[in-house]
Amino acid sequence: MQEMARLILIHWQNGASLTDCMTEMKRCTTSGLFRRPRGMYFSAEDRGEMMSMVYNWPADQVDMIVVTDGSRILGLGDLGVHGIGIAIGKLDLYVAAAGINPQRVLPVMIDVGTNNEKLLKDPLYLGLQEHRLEGDEYVSVIDEFMEAVFTRWPNVIVQFEDFQSKWAFRLLQRYRKTYRMFNDDVQGTAGVAIAGLLGAVRAQGRPMIDFPKQRIVVAGAGSAGIGVVNAASRTMARMLGNNDVAFESARSQFWIVDAHGLITEDREDIDPDARPFARRKSELGHQGLSEGASLVEVVKKVKPDVILGLSAVGGLFSKEVLEALKDSSSSRPAIFAMSNPTKNAECTPGEAFSILGEKVIFASGSPFHDVDLGDGKIGHSNQGNNMYLFPGIGLGTLLSGARVISDGMLQAAAERLASYMKEEEVLEGIIYPPISRIRDITKEVAAAVVREAVAEDLAEGYRDMDARELARLSEEETNEYVKTNMWSPVYPTIIYKKD
Repeated sequence: MQEMARLILIHWQNGASLTDCMTEMKRCTTSGLFRRPRGMYFSAEDRGEMMSMVYNWPADQVDMIVVTDGSRILGLGDLGVHGIGIAIGKLDLYVAAAGINPQRVLPVMIDVGTNNEKLLKDPLYLGLQEHRLEGDEYVSVIDEFMEAVFTRWPNVIVQFEDFQSKWAFRLLQRYRKTYRMFNDDVQGTAGVAIAGLLGAVRAQGRPMIDFPKQRIVVAGAGSAGIGVVNAASRTMARMLGNNDVAFESARSQFWIVDAHGLITEDREDIDPDARPFARRKSELGHQGLSEGASLVEVVKKVKPDVILGLSAVGGLFSKEVLEALKDSSSSRPAIFAMSNPTKNAECTPGEAFSILGEKVIFASGSPFHDVDLGDGKIGHSNQGNNMYLFPGIGLGTLLSGARVISDGMLQAAAERLASYMKEEEVLEGIIYPPISRIRDITKEVAAAVVREAVAEDLAEGYRDMDARELARLSEEETNEYVKTNMWSPVYPTIIYKKD
């Protein structure tokens, strides 16, 4: 209260009206007023001091860190240091869903400035009021942070959250083979999408092993789109034998369309990340397609089993696109409108079911209500929420003691989520489970991650359970091991006795 009073007094002395001062007071009682820290803040000005700063945190052991630089908060953009709430919220979900001990988590904000002009001009902004660091200067800050936290807590897991795309991929590739870390926006999103795609195969009445036969048109070639396509193609290749022929076969199942149309070898200045999936000249002739073909043209010619939207362009799956999907090679095509927030969804479930009827499988990145189709029939709207996977990935990595988080561990997590639904649920078009089952889902996903870490010889054990003992556990015993190590908010009952 003293700080708030001081700030209002400054405004009054600078000639502000009483109304302006009252407005300022209201603002001070929200995000503009520093009350108490709920995590650690590392600033670009702390370079050279981060190692000693880490030892100021009072917990002797930290199991999970969620770190952000606040640069790309979903639906809100660059929030600078105000983005700490994202790290706090994600760790709340780790506690609730995965049973991570709340005394062993650490939210972290790395303040490297902000490009939000409103914050740069705000006298109450608590972060660095300068534009964001770039290039080697930026990387050096993150490098120092990673070295510091892993020096004090060698077994900690670091989840990167809401970093802008250009850094999300670069930092993931920089650290993933050295540290126990992953990026939820890149790998978690991809995993949830893959689980949905595998679920769609089941909903079409086919076994998941048929996934490599799916013809998938992808709208969007940004970091999310390419990230999902890369992960999905690896999953296909893994099912086909994980060799060069398998990877080539998997690549040929995707048609990527961006703002300029179909991506082919004829594209000038093609993004290196998209290049492996550019359609080749030898493929285009018999497909009747060419460089820059529109989304409608591609859907008409390819007749895909799935259209996958990761474009962030609301309404991209227009009536014409959905009408074209009626000629899908599948009797039950799937639509994944995965862009967030809701206004950016490529289409709504109402639009999808009204044009394609009750057989369509619909999933989105944003929450939508189910659709009443009449005659007691329901069009199910499945939300691909990252919460289905990241708690289990973190918990499984922790309990296996894996040195790194491999592609195989991530794929095992996605495959377990896809197989979680009962057959009768899937055939109704329900490919993601209800959040009410999240503790059980997380247990199953974590157990799959543990088993994969053991299979890849990455596991080093956890507490009294070494890697050899983990390897001897049956599937049922692994599930029980995970369940036993999940923290639960169970407290002793206090009984008051009368005198």
